[in-house]
Amino acid sequence: MRTERRVGNVRNASSPYVKANRRRRRFGRHIACNTRDCADFDVARSRAARGFRSSDHDSHNLAPRAARFPSSARDRVVRVVAARVTAQPKLGLGVHPDEGGTTFVVWTTNARQVGVRLFDEQGNPLRTERLDARGDGRFEGRLEGVSVGALYKFVLDDEEVPDPYARWLPLGVHGPARITKRGRAEPLLDAPLPSGWVVYELHIGTFTPQGTYRAAEDRLDHIADLGFTAIELLPVAAFPGARGWGYDGVAPFAPYAGYGSPDELRAFVRAAHRRGLAVILDVVYDHFGPAGSYLTKFASEYFTGEPETGRGPVPDFTREPMRRLVLDNARYWLDEFGFDALRIESAHAMRDPSQLHVLRAITGMAHSLEVPRRVFFHDERSDPDELKALGADGVWASDFQRQLHVLLTQDHDGDYANYEGTLAAIAETVNEGWIGTGISQQGERSRRASPRARGLTPESLVYCLQNHEDVGNRAFGTRLTADVDIDAFCVASAFLLFLPATPLVFMGQEWAASSPFPLFSDHDAEFGDAVRTGRREKFQSFATFAEARMRDRIPDPQARSTFESARLHWEERWREPHTRVLGTYRALLQLRAHDPVLSAACAWADLRATVHGDVLEVVRARSRFKRRLLLNFGGEEIDLRALPSLSSVEQSLVLFTRGRFQSGHLGARAVAILAE
Repeated sequence: MRTERRVGNVRNASSPYVKANRRRRRFGRHIACNTRDCADFDVARSRAARGFRSSDHDSHNLAPRAARFPSSARDRVVRVVAARVTAQPKLGLGVHPDEGGTTFVVWTTNARQVGVRLFDEQGNPLRTERLDARGDGRFEGRLEGVSVGALYKFVLDDEEVPDPYARWLPLGVHGPARITKRGRAEPLLDAPLPSGWVVYELHIGTFTPQGTYRAAEDRLDHIADLGFTAIELLPVAAFPGARGWGYDGVAPFAPYAGYGSPDELRAFVRAAHRRGLAVILDVVYDHFGPAGSYLTKFASEYFTGEPETGRGPVPDFTREPMRRLVLDNARYWLDEFGFDALRIESAHAMRDPSQLHVLRAITGMAHSLEVPRRVFFHDERSDPDELKALGADGVWASDFQRQLHVLLTQDHDGDYANYEGTLAAIAETVNEGWIGTGISQQGERSRRASPRARGLTPESLVYCLQNHEDVGNRAFGTRLTADVDIDAFCVASAFLLFLPATPLVFMGQEWAASSPFPLFSDHDAEFGDAVRTGRREKFQSFATFAEARMRDRIPDPQARSTFESARLHWEERWREPHTRVLGTYRALLQLRAHDPVLSAACAWADLRATVHGDVLEVVRARSRFKRRLLLNFGGEEIDLRALPSLSSVEQSLVLFTRGRFQSGHLGARAVAILAE
């Protein structure tokens, strides 16, 4: 099917639609047809099957796109879109300011009367105005003279509640929302190819001493100059309390006020773009809470009604309210802040038996934008067929990190219990992408087919040595360098940055930061006690923490000191051994960026990992060029000349070494990258 628009018999190669499709090819779209057509047709078919009504504040208003469908598809959806062609557009939920005032829109099935209450800057109520009922639970009203900057809450019957669609909650998730100006922001127009993404993961609150967007912006040169091409922000949606990782967000449209204003977040993204950095945002849709969400005050239809899981009520993605919320939210971050990609947390937990899975609707929307965006999944099913069916552009693949962690530390507790941590197991993981011990829909672990066998590309897998979760899920939140020496850490770093998988580096890793990243939170007393107790009970089965006195040493997630301990100490970069590690990362990142083999996409057939005694060899090929990685994690020097397959390596051009590599010998805890 052709995706170009034609004028008469002449292809209009300069049209925005054609340009967008060219950009889609740069983003590695794996869908054969035009993504916008497929996504919209699937949405229309799915909505018609479930009897959904037209609603123009839904992200998928099909009427303006009907003419773009191929004729056969258009015929099949004409009945669905016919009503939309003549329907008057409706405003989305929340607030809509203009030059003369603001229109407020609420949807609720729980209240018979709805009002809007205005507040002063100290949070004191000023006045309350009633909204008009428009039918089907929709209430609207326009207040003249109420403009950007005003504070408000909604009143459902007699109960005062925050707006779940609020764009800014400067006084916290329980306080009034501030009216903000709506707008659009451009993404990075010249984003790197998929094979060129090197991701730097950071938590705004602990990345700098100030813990703000503005302070993080001042550190962007450090990230860009080293050779990273993308930043991943841990979730920024507003959460209860003064500190947290961000994965318990309850106001999905409101950036957390403690980090700065929405405009300051936009400025951070723009500043990253000026430096050529793409920006990925973590979003969480599998739960809202466990505390501080007000969605149930408006309508029970947002959730399934099943027993709560400890993380709040279970979202119901088969119904229009929750589907609309997450689709509108995903598009909001892309359209109004200019994020270049989303990473969806716990995609495996988003259960949806609908004909069109809500995840497929999100990826279809992101791919159909004028500048297509990428959508990554955190998904523990390890099912490549499912990932492709849902339109994922990439997935966080944990097997590499866990195998390597076990090899280096001999830690078999918790998440590492099922991993061998041998050179042979690591070579298998590299060759196959993952070993496939995923979690099924029923919550059971089972071995899955490798991505190599199912058509995923190496760069669609995101590898790391450590990330916020791997570090934070350890009892004391300690980093890898707390358990292995610096030489072994640098060998592992070279391994990560040599492979064709998309590498991810957790903030501070590039200089072996000493600060931990433990779990921290600021819940109310009752729930805070539950978090504290649960944290310590989690480690009860670990050999080290079998005794209660050892578990009592685990940092209290609710203590402010636990949060403060996670802040990076930037000054230590200029002290040894941190300076040496920073130099290693700079050299490896520059080599990956500029080497003609390491910087290019790599097919599975051109990647091979082999074990030779105590040496792990990895070869990457491109055309007639090869790059060879030799790794020795052991404590003894190895004579490569004694290994027949490696006897000629001393004639190769050396691109990088760490440790001793001389006269055919590879030193203890040493690495070499060679060109052939």
